[in-house]
Amino acid sequence: MEARMKSPANPDVITAVQHLYKAIHAGGVDPRALELVHLRASQINGCSPCVFAGVASAKKHGETDERLHSVVAWRETPFFTEAERAALALTEAATRIQDGAPGVTDEIWEAAAAHFDDGQLSAIILNVAMTNFFNRINRAVREQAGTTW
Repeated sequence: MEARMKSPANPDVITAVQHLYKAIHAGGVDPRALELVHLRASQINGCSPCVFAGVASAKKHGETDERLHSVVAWRETPFFTEAERAALALTEAATRIQDGAPGVTDEIWEAAAAHFDDGQLSAIILNVAMTNFFNRINRAVREQAGTTW
């Protein structure tokens, strides 16, 4: 499979994205948790370049192979904190919004709100949205894993 475009990036969009990421990282959420959120949404969407980049970025933030290999099955492992579990559940619910899916239920929201304040919840939700944004672009243009932007 080959990429459909050499560079789909628009300089104005890149600037806007940089501002959004600055806001995400200013939200007070542990960067490792943000990386787990990014990785899980990218796994759900089957976005190989984002999974690849997410693992590399998580490792730079000190994430372990044990946890990275287990994100896909986080419910069945002992490796994640209750706060991380709440963030991962919120990520899945906000990403899986296909026909008939319940989305973010009150129960999921309340579990996340028990661990994160409004600023942190905003950062997590924006991170999920940005990940889904890039997942969709990458899937549309067939971006390849291992590509550096």
